[in-house]
Amino acid sequence: MIKITPALFDAKLTDIGIPGECISEHQAEQLFIIFKKHTLFDWKYSHNGCEGRADAVCLLLDAWNIHNYKAWVFGGSYLKKDHIGELKQNWNYHVAAVVPVKNNGKIMYYVIDPATGNSLQLVEDWAASITKLPHSYYCIRQTQWYIFPEKNISTEKWHERNKQNRKWMIECLININSLTKNGKARLAFNKIKIKNTLLAFNQAKREKPQIDWAIKSIC
Repeated sequence: MIKITPALFDAKLTDIGIPGECISEHQAEQLFIIFKKHTLFDWKYSHNGCEGRADAVCLLLDAWNIHNYKAWVFGGSYLKKDHIGELKQNWNYHVAAVVPVKNNGKIMYYVIDPATGNSLQLVEDWAASITKLPHSYYCIRQTQWYIFPEKNISTEKWHERNKQNRKWMIECLININSLTKNGKARLAFNKIKIKNTLLAFNQAKREKPQIDWAIKSIC
């Protein structure tokens, strides 16, 4: 019997090179637990706001001097109009933070995404686990890319981080999608919560987690 691979790697969308520094798998597992339990994140609210949560994780990792990327997975019919393929939960796409890990001399990419799993996952396993109907397509991209251009996902000119999507990121952390009519209405009633979430996020950036960083190695 031929085994079907539900998630395929898209090399054209991937824009990373060899990372300069890796962490150990044990350190990556510790980071997963830290983010899973972190009060900033509501991982149960997984139907919207993955861009904001992924960017928040990556910005915290940046602040803690941990090399990171973002993993994107697309339903086949969404990415390639003449293909079939769907993701679970009726998602067109999903995104999460990735850390490079050196294991037995090999670089592996692990996803930090408590919204879709209870433990650290290899990027290929993560993409496969949220694929409902083959095929999905996944890639690993630089973290400055916040979202893709809706009409041309294959282009390199994705939308970068800026002041506007930094606001969206904070709003996503309290489960507000201000691009929707309902989300815009909720903004007016959550100004204090948004302000406090921003303060908590900036505080978290200054608090590097207690992990044994001595194992850090050059990739």
